[in-house]
Amino acid sequence: MERILTRWLDIPDLRKLEVYQAHGGYVALRKALFDMTPEQLINEVKNSNLRGRGGAAFPTGVKWNFIPKESKKPVYMCCNADESEPGTFANRYQLENDPHGIIEGILICCRAVGSHTCFVYLRGEFSLQKQRLDEAIAEARAAGLVGKNIMGSGFDVEIWTHRGAGAYICGEETGLLESLEGKRAYPRNRPPFPAIQGAFGSPTVVNNVETLSNIPHIINRGADWYKSIGPEKSPGPKLFCLSGHVNLPGLYELPMGFPLKDLIYGVGGGILGGKQLKAVIPGGSSFPVFTAEEALKVNMDFDSVRAAGSLMGTAGVMVMHDETCMVDVLRTVAHFYHHESCGQCTPCREGCGWIEKLLTDLEEGRCGKMEDLQVLIDVATNMEGNTICVLADSLSMPVKSFIPKFRSEFEDHVRLGKCPFRDRNGNAKSAIAA
Repeated sequence: MERILTRWLDIPDLRKLEVYQAHGGYVALRKALFDMTPEQLINEVKNSNLRGRGGAAFPTGVKWNFIPKESKKPVYMCCNADESEPGTFANRYQLENDPHGIIEGILICCRAVGSHTCFVYLRGEFSLQKQRLDEAIAEARAAGLVGKNIMGSGFDVEIWTHRGAGAYICGEETGLLESLEGKRAYPRNRPPFPAIQGAFGSPTVVNNVETLSNIPHIINRGADWYKSIGPEKSPGPKLFCLSGHVNLPGLYELPMGFPLKDLIYGVGGGILGGKQLKAVIPGGSSFPVFTAEEALKVNMDFDSVRAAGSLMGTAGVMVMHDETCMVDVLRTVAHFYHHESCGQCTPCREGCGWIEKLLTDLEEGRCGKMEDLQVLIDVATNMEGNTICVLADSLSMPVKSFIPKFRSEFEDHVRLGKCPFRDRNGNAKSAIAA
């Protein structure tokens, strides 16, 4: 497959403006400014069937179309670069190696929705990534590609970068907007949606880094070309973050619909140490787990993964071999979401902590009742759909899949009064559980 989103692997120094332009950079922007109307841009993206790569998979062109056409308030564009989902590490490489591709996508989006100001909200730990992006913005501004009268078109766009403080909740778009405004990142009730009342009370479109990186290629080569890559309803190239017990973990660009089996055993080189596959989380830690049998039948696109009983999310694929303790993995997931809960909603604040405590007791041999397994499921069920954002669901869904699918393992912890996957010194055998 042609590398599209990872062109930097073939083109050294793609992050530099002169190199980016020498390989077709900002041609799509010129086309967007002089050859297409905002409505045509929105329709082209809508017809491409591009769906958001940040986890929700919402159609990008439809989201752009929600922005009021004659807004009396300023329209803002926000690039969500707060990549914090465990198991996900694509955006960091894009920001380091192809910042102009992101900038060009931002500028085309701004043209389409009538925005003159973009805020790029970066994960707090992204120091190098912010530096690279700031350097690219400065280059683009000096060349007349950012700022006033872009390319002599009369269209103005300013781009500002903002680093958060390392909170997972800021990846949720309304939590991001609250933080951007200088407030605590409490997610907002919706409606109103950001398209109507977003940043500073104005219409706002929020798109993920990977989503925006697709835009210049769609405008250059057309919606039909884009739909020819992968399934028509869920098309395009996708960045897969492969981690865990595989021989070749890493970031891979593959077409949507690529078989998960081939990702693990072909691209990923098979299971570490020649062991057997036990489980796979397909989209980052917040989604239901697949058993080995389920994983080997799934194609990696939004609709296929959903039909199989999970969600593809950000395509953070985490692979586990047969020596992995699933109780300990779930405890680790629970610890993360308990720690990252903003505390605004009681079901999330209390439920995440309760689940972590029960799982810790179970893993450490302090839980002696089978009934506690049902308590875990009951707590997760009561959390799901009862909070402002989906952080509670991000723990509820794993709990409600791990326990039924690996119930005998959970029961073994109760019956034995200890973890059967730990050695006599109490150390976990699994690198993931550790």
